[in-house]
Amino acid sequence: SQLLCEQVVGRGLRRTRYELSDGGKFSEETAKIFGVPFQIIPFKANPSGPPLEPVKRVHVKALPAKTRYEIRFPRVEGYTQAIRNRITADWNTAPTVTIDPVKIPPEVEMARMLPTNDGRPSLFGSGGIEQITLNPYRASRRVQELAFDLAKDVTDSLGRDRRCAVPIHALFPQVLAIVRQYLDTKVQVLPPAELRDVFLAPYYGWVAERIKELIRPDTAEGEAPEIPRYEGHRGPGTTADVDFWTARDVREVRKSHVNYIVADTKVWEQSVAYLIDMHDAVDSFVKNAGLGFAVPYFHNGEPHDYLPDFIVRLAGESDRFLILETKGFDELESVKREAAERWVKAVNADGKYGLWSYAVAKRPTDVVGLLKMATEWATELHE
Repeated sequence: SQLLCEQVVGRGLRRTRYELSDGGKFSEETAKIFGVPFQIIPFKANPSGPPLEPVKRVHVKALPAKTRYEIRFPRVEGYTQAIRNRITADWNTAPTVTIDPVKIPPEVEMARMLPTNDGRPSLFGSGGIEQITLNPYRASRRVQELAFDLAKDVTDSLGRDRRCAVPIHALFPQVLAIVRQYLDTKVQVLPPAELRDVFLAPYYGWVAERIKELIRPDTAEGEAPEIPRYEGHRGPGTTADVDFWTARDVREVRKSHVNYIVADTKVWEQSVAYLIDMHDAVDSFVKNAGLGFAVPYFHNGEPHDYLPDFIVRLAGESDRFLILETKGFDELESVKREAAERWVKAVNADGKYGLWSYAVAKRPTDVVGLLKMATEWATELHE
């Protein structure tokens, strides 16, 4: 019979290794299926040449002998707000939106697509070229009018949220003030684009999303602070749960519950791990690989998880932690930073998991200064 259950073939074609080579590709794998004629199903014969060398894999796990370096962290899936009267925005971490005409052109030239002799469409030939621009739209709308529309949409969204109990007539003026300040200070316009373009897709959705994520209870006016909503189906995370195999580069470390740190870069993360491991202000640390530590954030209308690089427990009598990120250029850096700062403030307000802070190292040499700043901040706040 030529019939074969597709689940059986699928099981045979499932990859056994997912580590990438230096070229960023998976290694070649083949499946051998016996007892079925494959005259009508194409298949690849055994590769010629010498057999591939097996990939060396390392077992990364928590060591019972190093339990004193264990780090526990909360699993945050969202936030609880009980806004009764007043709202505010956290402008210190507010992410920006850049209107870039290079990525999304405000004007295009269009020509009639005429077929050539061989039937292919071509721009060359008879017919004029028409220029399509945003000028008619810009001339028909005012920024103030568009700000009102944006404030209305954000207010409606907050009004549907059970966490915000502010009446609509009292909420709208507060949202409108935040919208105007965001447009004035957090929207970067690169010519020939204009500020009005921010009210077109995809910018409009990004701005509305950013503003809603910025809104917090105004604790200065007596509102209760925002606190985390922890995962209900499992408890806090811990380094004791780390247990996986990898073919990536690893390094042994001293002040960690885990036997190795897994490097996702060629130099940076190894250098950062060494500086952390040797610093006197560090009690223990862990690389966020196989750990499951994630910071929730919202982008493009969908929830995402941000995975920072390191968790550092600072030396001292109380539990004080630093979330440390090492990165170069990232288009979503401001979004992730705002999400991490929101996570930190909410967890600190709850107070069940110690004091936390967040920092980004643009270069490995920044780590020493960031550790010092985090230690001084945590000591001052604790006192």
